[in-house]
Amino acid sequence: MGSLGPTVTVSMAKPNAAAAGGGQQPAERKEGGGRCGVLGGGGCGFRMPLHYPRYKKEDYEAMPEWRVDCLLREYGLPADGDLDSKRRFAMGAFLWPDQY
Repeated sequence: MGSLGPTVTVSMAKPNAAAAGGGQQPAERKEGGGRCGVLGGGGCGFRMPLHYPRYKKEDYEAMPEWRVDCLLREYGLPADGDLDSKRRFAMGAFLWPDQY
């Protein structure tokens, strides 16, 4: 099965004047909490881990729910619904059509 290794967070937000000019940062960023600062990355939305998951269809079908949740969360994807719907979503997101 694949690896849940390190992730890279890419933010598409424009830099604000405080960050560019050396002024004070907004309170939510200064404290490190932030609204979307998952894993300390500071960005919202899709996060691209360094490694694409290398699971096969059989791996997804046998994968426990906690691992499916972790995989989807690592990529910033929704992990809603029952286990079967999460597995189907993960297979649709990460498998090529000929692997499905």
